[in-house]
Amino acid sequence: MKMPEADQAVLSRRAEIVARLRSIVPGEGVIADPDALKPYETDALTAYRQPPLAVVLPETVEQVSAILAWCHAEGVKVVPRGAGTSLSGGALPLADAVLLGMAKFNRIVDINYYDRLAVVQPGVTNLAVTRAVEDSGFYYAPDPSSQIACSIGGNIAENSGGVHCLKYGLTTNNVLGVQIVMMDGEVVRLGGRSLDPAGLDLLGVVVGSEGLLGVVTEVTVRILPKPQTARALLIGFPSVEQASKCVADVIAGGIIPAGMEMMDKLATQAAEAFVQVGYPLDVEALLIVELDGPQAECDHLCAEVQTIANASGAVSCRTSTSEAERLAFWAGRKAAFPAMGRLAPDFYCMDGTIPRRRMPEVLARMAEMSKSYGLAVANVFHAGDGNLHPLILYDVNQPGQLEQAEAFGSDILRLCVEVGGVLTGEHGVGVEKRDLMPVMFSEADLAHQQRIKCAFDPKLLLNPGKVFPVLHRCAELGRMHIHGGALPFPDLPRF
Repeated sequence: MKMPEADQAVLSRRAEIVARLRSIVPGEGVIADPDALKPYETDALTAYRQPPLAVVLPETVEQVSAILAWCHAEGVKVVPRGAGTSLSGGALPLADAVLLGMAKFNRIVDINYYDRLAVVQPGVTNLAVTRAVEDSGFYYAPDPSSQIACSIGGNIAENSGGVHCLKYGLTTNNVLGVQIVMMDGEVVRLGGRSLDPAGLDLLGVVVGSEGLLGVVTEVTVRILPKPQTARALLIGFPSVEQASKCVADVIAGGIIPAGMEMMDKLATQAAEAFVQVGYPLDVEALLIVELDGPQAECDHLCAEVQTIANASGAVSCRTSTSEAERLAFWAGRKAAFPAMGRLAPDFYCMDGTIPRRRMPEVLARMAEMSKSYGLAVANVFHAGDGNLHPLILYDVNQPGQLEQAEAFGSDILRLCVEVGGVLTGEHGVGVEKRDLMPVMFSEADLAHQQRIKCAFDPKLLLNPGKVFPVLHRCAELGRMHIHGGALPFPDLPRF
């Protein structure tokens, strides 16, 4: 049976693209076999899967530049990928796009303790930066729970945070400069080796841009001296409301902890069963508060926080007496996501941010939603800055449960916006929250955001299908008003 001409044309075009990529990245740097492509068909948002057209794994900036320049000239779409730990589908491939994997960019280029910076390639893992400098008394502050696996390049794409972002900031507060390759192959540098360089803050535009503007090939990050002392308090409360009041009162008292995390009873019990570090199992909410600095200051602030906690109704309070105990307190929080495997085959991790004062109300309404949808939810979140991470438990093998979990998650994000919050704190929009963007932004807001996309990528070839629910051609966005020409994205491929 003769293959239809349209299918023959697709196969011929794919073979041409693969051949050209292999001429740029020889050896094993291009993956085109269908079975070999399977590890790349999804990221950490595993509900969606789509094999890419091909995967290319460059090793040099020159190769990245050549790949993007050729794809730009030929109109070939490109999806950048770091470690594949995105929880928003930020690295989900497209069937007609090349997946550009940056895993081989894994070297630490330079460490300068005098200037307190490190120059690293984007494939270096978050934790590897701290490991490289800790013997000299330094560390890299942003510490997402996936820090053992997530890459610096991915951290830049999503503006990742972590448990210590309350005091030390997100990725954007800890990056000094980047080298970035534009979609047409041009290599440019943004920022530098110092804070707040002169000129437009294009670095601030790139951090958190979710791979829509360019491909980062080198990063200059701040490294900080380790605090003289760090101590953590493990505080149990009989209700989430009382724990939330403690969070608000600590901040209102002028105390900015290094980290302040909360887990509800379900999350606490799962984490304790997973790591067995001595969490109290009879409390409705568990608060982990870390203070750091000179020992006298740290001791004083620990006492202040304990006083505030007692006034808020705490029923238990332990203060770490050693570095090992402090790390043990955090071990359960860091392992909270994998611990969910003890409760359900699958979980859907949300990421919204709300004003701290609305925390009790939002958690109560989420509990009502949980009953309505018939799906349990465990709450683990950055209490200090109101960044929620509800974990919706479901079983993908049960018909309809994935759809229920998605609907539940959408309602949580709508609630976050309703109370004055935002759709994401650190996971990004990707494909997960793409269709919810109009809940938070007007059409004019989205048009202005797309103008930035057009300035960097006029042909709209870089990571298409992410962030924007409807993508407009750049020529149309030059007008004051948008008139038609919308290119709605197709339905997402489901697992």
